[in-house]
Amino acid sequence: MSEQEQYEEELRSERSYVAGLYTQLDAERARVKGEYEAAVRGTGGTPMERDVQVRASAKEAKRLSVADDGLCFGRLDSLSGEQSYIGRIGLFDEENDYEPRLLDWRAPAARPFYVATGANPEKMRRRRQFHTHGREVAGFTDEVLGRPDDEAQGDAALLAAVNAPRGTGMRDIVATIQAEQDAIIRLDHQGVVVIEGGPGTGKTVVALHRVAYLLYTQRERMERHGVLVVGPNPAFLNHIGRVLPSLGETDVVFMTTGDLVPGKKVTAEDEPEAARLKGSLKMLDVLAAAIADRQRLPEQPLPIELRDVTVRIDAETAEWARQEARDSGLPHNEARAVFTDIVTYVLTERAIARIGKGWLSRSDREEWEQLRKDLLKELAGETKFVAALDELWPILTPETLLAPLFSSAGRLRAAGGDSALSRAVGEAWTVSDIPLLDELVDLLGRDKAADKAAEQAAERERKAEAEYAEGVMAGMKLDREEMDEDVLLSADNLLFGGELADRFVEHDTRSLVERAAADRDWTYRHVVVDEAQELSEMDWRVLMRRCPGRSFTVVGDLAQRRSEAGARAWGDMLEPYVPGRWLYRSMTVNYRTPAEIMAVAADVLADFAPQVEPPESVRSCGVQPWSKRVTEDELSAVVEEFVRDEAGREGTSVVIGPPDVPGAVPASETKGLEFDAVLVVDPERILADGPRGAAELYVALTRATQRLGVLHRGELPPVLSGLTEVKPE
Repeated sequence: MSEQEQYEEELRSERSYVAGLYTQLDAERARVKGEYEAAVRGTGGTPMERDVQVRASAKEAKRLSVADDGLCFGRLDSLSGEQSYIGRIGLFDEENDYEPRLLDWRAPAARPFYVATGANPEKMRRRRQFHTHGREVAGFTDEVLGRPDDEAQGDAALLAAVNAPRGTGMRDIVATIQAEQDAIIRLDHQGVVVIEGGPGTGKTVVALHRVAYLLYTQRERMERHGVLVVGPNPAFLNHIGRVLPSLGETDVVFMTTGDLVPGKKVTAEDEPEAARLKGSLKMLDVLAAAIADRQRLPEQPLPIELRDVTVRIDAETAEWARQEARDSGLPHNEARAVFTDIVTYVLTERAIARIGKGWLSRSDREEWEQLRKDLLKELAGETKFVAALDELWPILTPETLLAPLFSSAGRLRAAGGDSALSRAVGEAWTVSDIPLLDELVDLLGRDKAADKAAEQAAERERKAEAEYAEGVMAGMKLDREEMDEDVLLSADNLLFGGELADRFVEHDTRSLVERAAADRDWTYRHVVVDEAQELSEMDWRVLMRRCPGRSFTVVGDLAQRRSEAGARAWGDMLEPYVPGRWLYRSMTVNYRTPAEIMAVAADVLADFAPQVEPPESVRSCGVQPWSKRVTEDELSAVVEEFVRDEAGREGTSVVIGPPDVPGAVPASETKGLEFDAVLVVDPERILADGPRGAAELYVALTRATQRLGVLHRGELPPVLSGLTEVKPE
């Protein structure tokens, strides 16, 4: 048999095996669909049990649906002759003691598929990688292991993947995980793992695959609380958002730092100095002082007129009450009860002494206590007394504390804040305000009276809805025995009065993602932070509150830091929270940026961060990056020509430049993204922003996977001398 005939025979065998896997997958999906539909119809169990079944079936259906694309992508042959097929999910042979027919890529037995090499074969003889088209195996490539001279064979699938045109979102890499990446994905570490790497090293996608791996290996511990992924901007989150669902994992919340307070979707940024100040832990003292400043003493005694006597809240009384409230250790809003109790005690004592003068003494205990109760009731209904409490110890929200603080020079000065924090009344919140607002939730505490009133109102509403539901069903005068075929609603599907009323009993039917995103106090089992070099000290406080177990995957590149409040060293940010519990891993191979483009970007990096080594590209594209000088009048036409030309090509493109460049986006909005072609406009203006601008130009240059062009109106910066100049026509 010729080599080609043998290949074709094996290909037929592989196609048959993979077709059988899809048949099993379809059967699994049909079973889950049946369970889902039964739960939706409401057959069997309580409403809550059915809701749980609906969610569980829907989740399993999502897990199975991702396997349509590349269900099986490889095979391992061991030295003993055993064959193991590797895929996106695991499938088992129920008739043969649940032997695996398809290994989940995260299973320990699948690890050699990613780490076996010619020199270290991991007891494997051959690695086979499938090339698939839809559900069919179009071909395969074999790599014989145990022969170091054949090691280059393993690069074929990787190079095909990195050279492929980019789509609208990040793709998973389950079929092409490299040994360096696999080691990080499977790290057995319960604390914080820092993954640092230059542009194109795949650190983000590795972090996401690590999440999928942790959810697979620690499902019981992590599933009920979910995972939080924090990224730099909404475009980035959209870009990476399909990776985890494509791996079958959906209990993941995606947020920017501007989303971390429920109800807020903040994207505005402060000027660098204000951002630096707000991001510092010194703001904790400013916030505490700002709260203390709102706990006031009256300049003049405040009169409270009661039916039989007028009493006054003087500075001495308020000072005693304030000190007792502060000494309680309670948050501001909760400590108001202590403040109120002291003031009320003093006022009622004074009122009783005046009202009972000459006829009432403390020995008349019953009369004394009765008079006190009457006075307490009267005080509670006296608007001037409530107004006085609001003036001296107001109920505050994070917003009603922070906005007046920043818009009042006097309040800011009293709190020890820098004048750079000042802003106009009504100005929009910024991303640097979010950790301050979150901090104030704990410093201020809850308004218990308001919370109790809201709970009581909600309970009344639930009871009313349940009673209404019961009444509606009773009015229909139907029961199961009276129903016949002429009734439009079948007995299996009709909800009777008690069942319908049960639906109004409080139980949360939202998905985990919906519940977690809406709950400021939700805690996650694991948090991924991308572009983590941009996070401030105050940002880290927010995230540490969200994950008490301190289980993090931190992704970043200190060389790309643009925020004045961001990290200059990982230990400075992490050691206070996880002393001795964080690991550092570096990624040095650039899978995205071709060598021709990386050489240009490396010159920029060497100029502003000479201590940082650029990542080494795994490939060349054969296309030299270019520059062209244009006039003001020519700029728009040249940009339009680039956009038009790239629209006719397969893949994606972007124009990056200052805000006033038509059709351009700032470099900060492209962080973590990748495009087949990039046009950078006015690099000299980007660099004019100092170290921050240099970092942004470095980011802009390294977004391209195939083609890079630069347009400049002024002199081309010397750091870009590696570009090939295009002469004007």
